[in-house]
Amino acid sequence: MKRMISNRRAFAIIENFPRSRVLVVGDIMADHFIWGKVSRISPEAPVPVVEVRKDHFLLGGCANVLNNVFAMGGLVHLAGVVGSDETGKRLLTEFSSRGLDMDGIVVEAGRPTTLKTRIVAHGQQVVRFDREERKPVQEKSIRKILSYIESLRDDLGALVISDYSKGLVTRSLLDGIRKMIAGRPIFTCVDPKQRDFSMYQGFDIVTPNHHEAGHAAGEEMKNGQDHIRIGMKLLRQYDFKALLMTRGEEGMSLFEKDGRIKHTAFQTEAREVFDVTGAGDTVIGVLALSMAAGASFREAAYLANHAAGIVVGKAGTATVNREELKKSL
Repeated sequence: MKRMISNRRAFAIIENFPRSRVLVVGDIMADHFIWGKVSRISPEAPVPVVEVRKDHFLLGGCANVLNNVFAMGGLVHLAGVVGSDETGKRLLTEFSSRGLDMDGIVVEAGRPTTLKTRIVAHGQQVVRFDREERKPVQEKSIRKILSYIESLRDDLGALVISDYSKGLVTRSLLDGIRKMIAGRPIFTCVDPKQRDFSMYQGFDIVTPNHHEAGHAAGEEMKNGQDHIRIGMKLLRQYDFKALLMTRGEEGMSLFEKDGRIKHTAFQTEAREVFDVTGAGDTVIGVLALSMAAGASFREAAYLANHAAGIVVGKAGTATVNREELKKSL
């Protein structure tokens, strides 16, 4: 893989992480992993019986983006909605234990906190079941979040919008964010889930995977070069400064728009892909933190790629720290 940045420059950016401030706005979720083994089939139905050995409750959705920035030593804030249920309370406890500012988290009574439970046996996911509500959050919740963003906007280096299509990222929220930060030197990064990318128009960089990019462009990727045409099309159509397309085992492709459009392919660094859960959260978290620390789009993408290459070699919703990233470089 072509080196896009010297180690000296990369280490300088990484050393600036603890002085770089990022706000993550999006769908707060919890990931519950239940680990076990299968040695028999149930007599009640033709399904495996999983003997549970351990379980982990982890931050998911935009909270995992926050966790990645936190693990890298960045100054991080979170804005989103949880329910008044046990999962919501447990998430608030997790945030508090990290010493995070809680003012941007809105509790909506009667709305379930999104919880994804995965049962894993012998390293393979057996089943996943979700508890969630996907209808739009209340407008008063949007107003509270926008007020929180206003209180931080003079101190932010980057803002991440992490859209998991669970009801928070609406046009009213995005319009409010655009107005709130207009004219300020805040890099805006969007992890999109809507097919209509006009919702995200005008933000600095979007990070769709290749399937999401194809859907947004209304095209199917049929060969190895389609992603180039589709990436350029989306970049021109929606006025992004850059687009970073994650392409699974093919790595990532960065499209820039600074007078002309450039294409750069990145390869994932992991020798063995163990688990891709949350890898996109690592990409956008490290990308935003790097940009807040003074990196260019290309430098930030290079560091994000290295971080993703580390995290896919770990089981479950994992994070990367600065020392691991330096070692990878």
